[in-house]
Amino acid sequence: MKNSKLLTKVPGKKSKLLIDKWKKYEADKMGYQANIAVDHGKGALLFDVDGNRFIDYTSGVLVTNIGHCHPKLVKTVQEAVSKMLNVYEYCTEYRVNAAEALVKNAPEHLNKCFFFSTGSEATDAAMRIMKRTSGKYEIISFYGSFHGRIQSTASAGGILKTKKGYGPGTPGIIRVPYPYCYRCPFKTSPDKCGFLCLEFLNEVVRANSSDSIAGLIIEPYEGTAGFIFPPEGYLTELEKWVRKNNILFTLDEVQSSFGRTGYMWAMEHERITPDIVTIGKGLGGGIPASALLMRDDVIGKTFQKGEMGSTFGGNPVSCAAVSAVLKIIKEEKIIENVKKIEGLFKEKLLKLLETSKYIGDVRGRGLVWGIELVEDKSTKEPGTRLVKKLIDKCAENGLLIGAVGIFGNVIRIAPPLVINEDQALEGLDIFKKCVKELQ
Repeated sequence: MKNSKLLTKVPGKKSKLLIDKWKKYEADKMGYQANIAVDHGKGALLFDVDGNRFIDYTSGVLVTNIGHCHPKLVKTVQEAVSKMLNVYEYCTEYRVNAAEALVKNAPEHLNKCFFFSTGSEATDAAMRIMKRTSGKYEIISFYGSFHGRIQSTASAGGILKTKKGYGPGTPGIIRVPYPYCYRCPFKTSPDKCGFLCLEFLNEVVRANSSDSIAGLIIEPYEGTAGFIFPPEGYLTELEKWVRKNNILFTLDEVQSSFGRTGYMWAMEHERITPDIVTIGKGLGGGIPASALLMRDDVIGKTFQKGEMGSTFGGNPVSCAAVSAVLKIIKEEKIIENVKKIEGLFKEKLLKLLETSKYIGDVRGRGLVWGIELVEDKSTKEPGTRLVKKLIDKCAENGLLIGAVGIFGNVIRIAPPLVINEDQALEGLDIFKKCVKELQ
């Protein structure tokens, strides 16, 4: 039996009516998505209001790691909602259980957590902690990075669209190149350069710092920039640089955690030990939740009681969801499934790289893959015009994909981590067919 099933053209009549009504009342300033109105989801499948069934390769922007509407999560949340919704900073059993579960599932050196409601909120808090704890104010971040859309986190980001038109950002941000090897600014390659971008980091700091560096923040792979993965060993060498310079190290795992890359935490691939880790997205399985994981001494020495808080962070419903998600990941061996399915994506997508004139690069790990579209493989001119066409073609054939990238030319493939082999292969066949139709 096919996993995808189309009863109407895409968009169907009901979807079109609902989308038109939506645009009438809410500002249509979000990213481009398949032209459907979603009704419900189950596992790795989404259903629109016209009854069409789609294989989901988006996970609600890497949120629904345990699948859409996992029955155990739904039951837990329903029970929590029936008891209480928000009590701000009072102690609840939900919050205590969630904190315990989160710390016990974290690497040993991260022995404290604090809850927030969004990734931006958590990342802003991490930056403030680095500044307060160090007594300094400069933060090193990276070209292409995305840490949120509020003033401080957008300032730390290395992408134009989150900063354009807002005037000066937060002072003290020093940006350095991320190893985007497909488009290396130094025109070299990982096998030759010896991490030249790390050497350049010293030059940038020397020219731009006022000798007040509080810390460094980096993503283990850059998501919004186009699923850019650094070469093996880069993060290890970067941590050595951080420790040598005696600054704090924040790893932004808002997107990369909870099994997405084939480990519970992306930091496990190179066994790095950041002082602070920001998390969100998959933490609540679809219920808004974010948090910091950190060493106790990072926050305990300089912050007094009452100096950290969040209106919705740690609320009973979100905390119930956090506990449920962590339990589901472990009991249902979801990370093992990621490792099993990873090879299918790697094999099929690398074959497409060889055969398609429009695919310039394929990169990924676990169940997060970026397919960079180009007009010409030799010039690497971004194939931005192809993205909407491919998103629409895939939807018309029963597959939902997304788009990211500094130039808006990277297809985002990141299905729920519960996707099975049949669903993965069917989706890959649809994707292959639609890529060929571009030509």
